[in-house]
Amino acid sequence: MLNFAIQTAREAGGVLIDRLGRAQVSNKGTIDLVTEADLAAEKLIIDRIRSHYPRHAILAEESGASEGRTSIPGESEWKWIIDPLDGTTNYAHGYPCFCVSIGVERAGRVEIGIVYDPMRDEMFAAERGQGATLNERRICVSEVEDLNRAMLCTGFPYNVRERPNFARDFTNFTMQAQAVRRDGSAAIDLAYVACGRFDGFWEDGLNPWDVAAGILLIEEAGGRVTDYLNAPLDIYTPKVLASNGLVHEAMMSVLRGSCERAQAAGLIGGEDDWFVARERSE
Repeated sequence: MLNFAIQTAREAGGVLIDRLGRAQVSNKGTIDLVTEADLAAEKLIIDRIRSHYPRHAILAEESGASEGRTSIPGESEWKWIIDPLDGTTNYAHGYPCFCVSIGVERAGRVEIGIVYDPMRDEMFAAERGQGATLNERRICVSEVEDLNRAMLCTGFPYNVRERPNFARDFTNFTMQAQAVRRDGSAAIDLAYVACGRFDGFWEDGLNPWDVAAGILLIEEAGGRVTDYLNAPLDIYTPKVLASNGLVHEAMMSVLRGSCERAQAAGLIGGEDDWFVARERSE
């Protein structure tokens, strides 16, 4: 199954490269984009899965969720979680930072993760218990221990205009880390944490297809992935904190501290209601 997922991601990446610079772009929201390349790559992936694993369920960014064609609804324990083009805005503008992300979940746990960057021909792959690789060479997270020497990455949610508190966390990390980057592809960011290019990642507002593959890459590369309060990550919730493990506590401290300061100043609200409620329950 891992080799099948790798080959499928590579073929989908070929579709993206072939249409780069000439794919028709449309809006599926006020800011969120979709291109004909998204749709073509997703169709290729789904058609291949249906051909080889017809009983498996699929959750795809553009098509939504579907059960296996030959199974009783809810019967299959396998689910493919697909983002055919992570970094659509980058792609639409010709900015060469985008990828194909494929995760395979079994009974609620991600077992296979693939992130393929067709521009660099970089294939990140992981299978639970078997480690993580980049172009078939074993990878591991970085050894940076101090937040002030760490290079972090994050993403701006599509509804950032409705999340004014996002800027607070971004500012605090910028002041405490060595550097913060924002590339516009959560799946690539997570893969870069797995191979040691980044030391940590945080983002709120993500979807399961954004993170399913990347979190397995990090775990299999020796890193750590949780929600903002150190609970085991549920890919179906939006707050993701990932790191090499060594700067994880420091990153959580920054997130908690900025939330507490905003609460004391009477600025708390919106997405931070979740944060406060979770802390009070523990």
